[in-house]
Amino acid sequence: MADFTVGDDHFRLDGKPVRLLSGALHYFRVHEGQWDHRLAMLRAMGLNCVETYVPWNLHEPQPGRFRDVAALGRFLDAAQRAGLWAIVRPGPYICAEWENGGLPVWVTGRFGRRVRTRDAGYLDAVRAWFAELLPQVAERQIGRGGPVIMVQAENEYGSYGTDAVYLRRVAEMLVEFGVSVPLFTSDGPEDHMLTGGSVPGLLATANFGSGAREAFRVLRRHQPDGPLMCMEFWCGWFEHWGAPPVVRDPAQAAGALREILECGASVNIYMAHGGTNFAGWAGANRSGPVQDQELQPTVTSYDYDAPVDEYGRPTEKFRLFREVLAKYAEGPLPPLPPEPTGLAPVRAALSEWAPLADVLEVLGDEEQPESGVPPTFEELGVDRGLVRYRVSVPGPRRPYALGVSGLRDLALVYVDGVRRGVLSEEDSTLAEPVAGPAEVELWVESLGRVNYGPRLGEPKGISGGVLHERQFLHGVRARALRLDAFEEPAAVGSLPFVPVDGSGGTGLYRGSFEVAGAAGTGHAGLELPGWTRGFVWVNGFCLGRYWAAGPQRTLYVPGPVLRDGVNEVWVLEVEGAGAPYAELGPGVPVRTGGPAPGHA
Repeated sequence: MADFTVGDDHFRLDGKPVRLLSGALHYFRVHEGQWDHRLAMLRAMGLNCVETYVPWNLHEPQPGRFRDVAALGRFLDAAQRAGLWAIVRPGPYICAEWENGGLPVWVTGRFGRRVRTRDAGYLDAVRAWFAELLPQVAERQIGRGGPVIMVQAENEYGSYGTDAVYLRRVAEMLVEFGVSVPLFTSDGPEDHMLTGGSVPGLLATANFGSGAREAFRVLRRHQPDGPLMCMEFWCGWFEHWGAPPVVRDPAQAAGALREILECGASVNIYMAHGGTNFAGWAGANRSGPVQDQELQPTVTSYDYDAPVDEYGRPTEKFRLFREVLAKYAEGPLPPLPPEPTGLAPVRAALSEWAPLADVLEVLGDEEQPESGVPPTFEELGVDRGLVRYRVSVPGPRRPYALGVSGLRDLALVYVDGVRRGVLSEEDSTLAEPVAGPAEVELWVESLGRVNYGPRLGEPKGISGGVLHERQFLHGVRARALRLDAFEEPAAVGSLPFVPVDGSGGTGLYRGSFEVAGAAGTGHAGLELPGWTRGFVWVNGFCLGRYWAAGPQRTLYVPGPVLRDGVNEVWVLEVEGAGAPYAELGPGVPVRTGGPAPGHA
């Protein structure tokens, strides 16, 4: 059994100085059937360690109802098979451009602004989660023959708050549940972030995309000794719906990596392989002043312009990073594993559909009793999906403006069964006035919860009310359609599908395509020409959200999802359908670089 420690100047393994050459790879963003290949790619790039977050909301969607928590243990076992050490970042908050920063909806809905503080109720929820999660981390620590060498306490807390009592409690819980390897924190190299996020006695690390010498100089003001480490070297960046693509020049990124290593520091490349925000788990950000921030939902792809792209292929950035890392690795680098192959072009005819109202009738929750105000998604216990709100405009009355206060995020509006428009936070009033009496339906979709900053945990749905002129409309009925409802193929099969009529209506579309050969070893890219916004499943596996807003046009289909013979496609369109087919093929080209993101 080995002993990993934090020395005065180096990390040490059984007393011998070691440098951590780590790469981020989130097990929950990669199909389990592809873990071995992606980890082998990290080894071939010259890394000796892998880092992963753990999303609490994925594994405890409801209080005490745990879901495949053992996935983390299986991933750590795969890392050990690949010859990699492992760094685990269990949160409870992770950011990661992930829905709600990894916090469950029932946690933020219950505790609100008390999350990420010393609040006793919130800490009790964290304790119950850690009690379920951490034993599989503890039993895989390096001192017990496993790969885990370090564990993070919370995440970038200095970007959020200053509750030192909370941070100490989180660190104490980690130890209480068996974590004996070194604990650490990670924050931006700013004085206020390091003072807010550091814990006395724990190693502080820094997150940045360039300027290593200056970043480490700031870190040394707060931690005069101990090994230097960039825990997140941002070699690329993520993308938002409706915004331009983001890429970083490979040579510039390689130069920034070289500077970190020339400082004698360890590094964790964020991301080494980004993967995909499957099943609608992508988060969102807010830009601008705190009280007037625009929502920026994150796209389904988490390619991140990483050296190993979303499809598992090496990029030019991979080649340059490999050259830099080879000078610091122990011994020759292993060869690259075989590159996954793309699916030959094929068209899936979407020949049947069930209107959205019928989908809600079969797969939706029971409609809630009439309430004075619209319940939020949190009050309904909904994480991902849609909520249909129904409310009456009394009459007779003259036409007035009809709008929504506190709308998050988009609402498709019908008045007396006729579509009248799509509302958003920024444009929350219908263009045409509405007279009474009238019946109003609002199909509201969350585009992803905020994962970073002071608006973490804000509610989704309608947090204010439906307004006619300046008058609130009361007597609201709400009914949820959760994405989880589509996980039962038998339930989906019971929908009243009819032949596609070309109307482009909202609803669930169904079709198929055929694959010949070893389908599970490759991958595919899927596109929907002319479709507006919704979600796609292949053989019951949810690929995530598509949206005509771009920049993403192609959804990644993991090879293990495909099967020889007939494959089934479902498309849930929530605004307006396009051509009655989906195009599948080998996928998008490997990125070659471009302008550096603003953080670099």
